[in-house]
Amino acid sequence: MKEKEVIMTADGLKKLEEELEQLKSVKRREVAERIKQAIGFGDISENSEYEDAKNEQAFIEGRILTLEKMLRNVRIIDGENLVDGVVSIGSTVKLKDLESNDEIKYTIVGSIEADPGENKISNESPVGKAIIGQQKGSVVEVNVPAGQLKYQIMDILA
Repeated sequence: MKEKEVIMTADGLKKLEEELEQLKSVKRREVAERIKQAIGFGDISENSEYEDAKNEQAFIEGRILTLEKMLRNVRIIDGENLVDGVVSIGSTVKLKDLESNDEIKYTIVGSIEADPGENKISNESPVGKAIIGQQKGSVVEVNVPAGQLKYQIMDILA
């Protein structure tokens, strides 16, 4: 079975690689030390410190496997991949909410990098799907759980 391609920016790739390195070089050692200490307390059958450390170890190892799988299937999106005047992954887009007249800037990224708090939205999100392939000046309607939103693409910045 073919694994899903992971689309991300160079910055996103760097963050994933740093997280993987942190997990492998620091977190593994820390949890191994916690397990060693917990074993030193004696009977591990009723040792909550041991159980907690083993659970954390399982989580860390699972995350390492997940990150390694993602990194094997990465496709980097950079400025060279962008088509002038068309919204695509990697684009930063200025949108105007036609109901409230509020303007907001979003960067379209792959789902792994999505972070609404930093205005990075996934290409798979409702807004992301609606604006991909659109041009400056286009009006898009987005179906969201709260109803329907209308945005006008004011500018495509990257």
